[in-house]
Amino acid sequence: MTKKIQVFIVDDSAVVRQVLQAALSQDPDIAILATAQDPLFAWDRMQRQWPDVVILDIEMPRMDGVTFLRKIMQEHPLPVIICSSLAETGAQITLDALAAGAVQIIQKPQTGLKDFLQKDAPEIIRAVKAAARANLRNMRPQRLASLETTIAAPVSADLLLQKSTEKVIAVGTSTGGTQALEVLLRALPVTVPGIVVVQHMPEKFTAAFAARLNTISALEVREARDGDRVLPGRALIAPGGKHMRLIRSGAQFAVQVFDGPLVKYHRPSVDVLFRSVAQVAGRNAWGVIMTGMGDDGAQGLLEMHQAGARTIAQDESSCVVFGMPKEAIKLGGVDEVVALTHITSRLPRSIEGAR
Repeated sequence: MTKKIQVFIVDDSAVVRQVLQAALSQDPDIAILATAQDPLFAWDRMQRQWPDVVILDIEMPRMDGVTFLRKIMQEHPLPVIICSSLAETGAQITLDALAAGAVQIIQKPQTGLKDFLQKDAPEIIRAVKAAARANLRNMRPQRLASLETTIAAPVSADLLLQKSTEKVIAVGTSTGGTQALEVLLRALPVTVPGIVVVQHMPEKFTAAFAARLNTISALEVREARDGDRVLPGRALIAPGGKHMRLIRSGAQFAVQVFDGPLVKYHRPSVDVLFRSVAQVAGRNAWGVIMTGMGDDGAQGLLEMHQAGARTIAQDESSCVVFGMPKEAIKLGGVDEVVALTHITSRLPRSIEGAR
């Protein structure tokens, strides 16, 4: 008999605890170990039996969620999912939790119990199962191996615009991807071809996430807006809750941001982005699929490969969850499988080097 995933819910709202319990109880592979209304009570209870996954609120009495998360990761590392509201004012502190080692963000229930159980329970269940499989060693910051980490000197926008921009790098990732993207983007120079990224993340968090990446990278990193140009030295992050695809605007590339149904349970979807890159850019593209649960992006990367793009998958040893890369490899759409810290060495570092 397969051991059930033991979950501990820590939230000061009795209603939220009830809703999460009801949602997770729908899956026979998950069991609720315990619940607590504040971190101090939770810590005492957890030491009697350690859970497999913790679902943690941010704002709680006696100790906030980020402080408690840091305590967990220092004293007894466990997969932690942050359950946060979608308030924009709380986006930054939630990103602090990801930086401290949280595996994933899920949306705190905003509707009645019945609506939530029908609409959002499958997402919560998937998040818990992904967290249970997480390789926590790879949640810690990774040092770049044999790569330059010095931020390149700024290059004028006019000079970049004079160069050919008909090259693009497309990146897709999910669980563990916030840390992986930091490693990837901070190692790339401002001369790199334009980058388009799908990171599975709830709406209203992607703008703050892009702003954080912008501060640690030589690149201009921002949340994508409909019609944004894809330019050298720029990385566009798909907005949470919206799909993003590559389009051609005259002789150059741009992005289209749009509503649409969930694809592979996600919006934004990596498959939506990768398929558009295959159609629009073909052999002028590089595709990178990184850590994440499920198979979103696998089919799209295969289509990029078939269109002549160069395709790369993150290897299992450096992934937090080796789901998305594994599925892409199984489909035969991957040219190279490499460690996270070596992916940038496989990418063009300038327009001139993009061949």
